Amino acid sequence: MPTRTCDSSIHGCANRTHTLVRCTRSSESHNCLSDFFAVRRSLTMNRIALGLSLLLLINVPTKAQDDKAANTDVSAVRTTVTNYIEGYFTGDAHRMEQTLHPHYLKHMIHGDIPMRERSGAQMVAEVRKNGPANLPSSQASEQVTVLDIAGDIASAKLVTPGWTDYMTLSKVNGDWKILSVVQRID
Repeated sequence: MPTRTCDSSIHGCANRTHTLVRCTRSSESHNCLSDFFAVRRSLTMNRIALGLSLLLLINVPTKAQDDKAANTDVSAVRTTVTNYIEGYFTGDAHRMEQTLHPHYLKHMIHGDIPMRERSGAQMVAEVRKNGPANLPSSQASEQVTVLDIAGDIASAKLVTPGWTDYMTLSKVNGDWKILSVVQRID
């Protein structure tokens, strides 16, 4: 009996020799099935490619939204620190108080003088009592740098002509509050 080798690995008969009598497919129908499965494989690959493309497109707006949220947080942290120092400079105790976390604590380091601490209540009371800071206008300036934001915590650096503050902030009910300050006095 005549034999032929089946060349389709899809049917599980690659490299097997069949008699034409046992193989119920004619050469032509066998090629037809091979073409059918090749087209089916191609369509499956196209579906996978389309699905992956859609996932990438869905991820792009998410990344943009994350960047927008990060920029919003940077701006909010900068605003909190600015309100804190400008409240001090102008004697606006209420403005300063709005920036402070309930557990605010400030550590002041000044050369050989022993480290001093102040609570938020002490800072606000001092501003209420003394009014605007007694500084020349050239010293009532600030430079705020947001160093890092990780979720609901942030760190910032405040530089004035007379001192440098390193701050830790916490996001409370959507608002950034200053939790701690370490101040080096020049």
